[in-house]
Amino acid sequence: MSFSTLGLDARLEKSVAALGFTQPTPIQTATIPAALDGQDILGSAETGTGKTAAYLLPLLQRWLATSARGHALHVLILVPTRELALQVAEQAKALSAFTEARIAAIFGGVPMGAQTTALRRGADIVIATPGRLLDHAERRNIAFATMRALVLDEADRMLDVGFMPDIRRIVALLPRERQTMLFSATLSPEVVGLAAHVTRHPARIQVERTATPPAIEQTVFPVPEHLKAQVLQRLLREEGMDSVLVFARTKHRAERVARQLQRANIRAAVIHGDRSQAQRLAALDDFRRGTSRVLVATDIAARGIDVEGISHVVNYDAPQHVEDYVHRIGRTGRMQAAGRAYTLVTPGDEMVVRRIEIVLQHKIERRRLDGIDYRAPALVQPDADAIRRYVETHRQAHTSGV
Repeated sequence: MSFSTLGLDARLEKSVAALGFTQPTPIQTATIPAALDGQDILGSAETGTGKTAAYLLPLLQRWLATSARGHALHVLILVPTRELALQVAEQAKALSAFTEARIAAIFGGVPMGAQTTALRRGADIVIATPGRLLDHAERRNIAFATMRALVLDEADRMLDVGFMPDIRRIVALLPRERQTMLFSATLSPEVVGLAAHVTRHPARIQVERTATPPAIEQTVFPVPEHLKAQVLQRLLREEGMDSVLVFARTKHRAERVARQLQRANIRAAVIHGDRSQAQRLAALDDFRRGTSRVLVATDIAARGIDVEGISHVVNYDAPQHVEDYVHRIGRTGRMQAAGRAYTLVTPGDEMVVRRIEIVLQHKIERRRLDGIDYRAPALVQPDADAIRRYVETHRQAHTSGV
């Protein structure tokens, strides 16, 4: 099948050709015809499968076919992170380049002024994070009466970060007569329950890999917790570690890993939930340009990162769930390009690794690095919490005159 057989508007076909798309991916082949017919969709597809265009193209086609002109909300797309909002908005603009569609990205972490202007001016497609959208709705910056389609993208992650109450509030504001599409990397019971709440007799489309792409070479590095930084730095000095995405478990660990790399003269940027929007964009831009060879990220902040040519993914901290492992390492080896995924595994992580291997149905190669003394004892580190308590106690004593 080619895009020319899908019956798309000539302006959309022109955009598709300009982007270099020739044949639709499996998720696009399955989704576009059903969505063009106006069906609700419950879709399961991982990152890098062409999911965004799978829903944007039919929604743009249906918008172009509407008799009403002028600019008013037609499509609302909810996403879990600001990065994904920007990514989807960028692709929407590219696919609608030869139309007059107005696209607005609405997310937190930045002032509301420019977003308010865009909404009141009239936006045909709005891509939004739930919290900021509700902020605008409460200020009456956006009306939903003309809305004809709703998309919930990466629904599993929206549930993970606690957006369910916000989603319910938003859905209550929307017209009952609408087309709804829900996409998720996994169809957990919670996601299926959400779909039952927001869709009507959806076409169920599942393009979900039960294993990671064969193009990704996977390796596990057993290592004590206190040697992780040393192993990571040694790995980053190996040949071919050109563009590396490193996953850390928490925001504080991500910051610490980035600082350690910078002290070792390894160009690294960091992205997590406490970074401002300007800091996130600067970090992503540096990583895309190669100014930073390494980007350290948390799972949630990494949602929506769309960087071509990532040579390696390194799990500095092993993920807690198999789905997270598959999603993380899918950042490399995209569209069948070669990629490598390394996971640093402490003794406490072995159970997680075994679960991953059961799902993947194969053993992951184990490797140790030369020049690392794996028997070296951990240095006794000062108890940071105890130090803070000591300082605070003496500050209070000094203030009270004791």
